[in-house]
Amino acid sequence: APGLLFLLLQRFGLLGCIPKLCICALLQVVLGLPFLLVNPVGYLTRSFDLGRQFQFKWTVNWRFLPEEVFQNRVFHAALLLAHLAGLGLFALHRWHSSKENILTLLKDPAKRKPASPRLTVNNILWQNGQQGEREKAGQGETCAWIVFILFSSNFLGVCCSRSLHYQFYVWYFHTLPYLLWCTPTTKLAHMPKVLLLGVIELCWNTYPSTVCSSLSLHICHGLILLQLWYGTAPTPVSHTPPPSRKPTATSKKAQ
Repeated sequence: APGLLFLLLQRFGLLGCIPKLCICALLQVVLGLPFLLVNPVGYLTRSFDLGRQFQFKWTVNWRFLPEEVFQNRVFHAALLLAHLAGLGLFALHRWHSSKENILTLLKDPAKRKPASPRLTVNNILWQNGQQGEREKAGQGETCAWIVFILFSSNFLGVCCSRSLHYQFYVWYFHTLPYLLWCTPTTKLAHMPKVLLLGVIELCWNTYPSTVCSSLSLHICHGLILLQLWYGTAPTPVSHTPPPSRKPTATSKKAQ
């Protein structure tokens, strides 16, 4: 949700994204209608019960902590602050590629300063790896940028979760290969990335969870976060088609 909100603000501005948010809210109301008609108070209070406690025996990620710390409200508040801080840092330094203040996202896109081209033809081709499809390079890079924001936003939520239970693996397992390989860096080669995937899988298949498995899971998550922070993240490109390699031939055809 935070990543989607960022994308909506970037594309439509504050006023423009309100109708889109209403669509999201309306969908939730429609899906919850059978419950809202029967017991609206119970449905709403249980849906937004931020104070509920999780059972320590089912936690996959915090097994190495004493149960008293796991159930402590201060620990829960610290995780929430860490989550908000992580989202803020990524929004400011990884998702927001423009040199303008991030508050410009609230403006109407038509009133913002036009973005200068961020990539040349050559490195657009290099990043997309499609030498014969230059016209699709800008679109492909923008799609990669959108996926990067959504997946990294979701991953931050997983890392700061109060408790991950075994069924919660479906929240993000399908995003892990992309998160590891979307930000090229020389600090983490291919084989260690494959090893990270294997260790994460092993942690989630260890039942009951142990001190070693939960610590290993946090270490793997931390390495992925470092990769996302220091790696070369995808950036949106201008929708203007790249110049042709043969301007002379093109100009003759135009004539």
